[in-house]
Amino acid sequence: HKYDNPLIYITENGVDEPNNEKLSLEEALKDEMRIKYHHDHLAFLQLATKEGVNVKGYFAWTLLDDFEWQFGYTLRFGINYVDFKDGLKRYPKLSAHWFKKFLQRKD
Repeated sequence: HKYDNPLIYITENGVDEPNNEKLSLEEALKDEMRIKYHHDHLAFLQLATKEGVNVKGYFAWTLLDDFEWQFGYTLRFGINYVDFKDGLKRYPKLSAHWFKKFLQRKD
């Protein structure tokens, strides 16, 4: 084994969506595609660990919608919605609720 099964941490993994300002808050919180994205990646990481890969951590990108370098605030990556026009109030998206349940699982 060339690399001697090193520790692996996925330090940034996420998916963006356009910042559509025409959506209501209720609509903006419905991010089923982000749930599928993280679910699929975590399922493959689980398979890898069962096969002996030394995966020790996974960090979803990102906790909050943020400023994305050349894209500014035009993309949203967060599992929590940030209202940039109302004092930066934060609202959990469906993916935040899903991720919380995922982390609480015992299997």
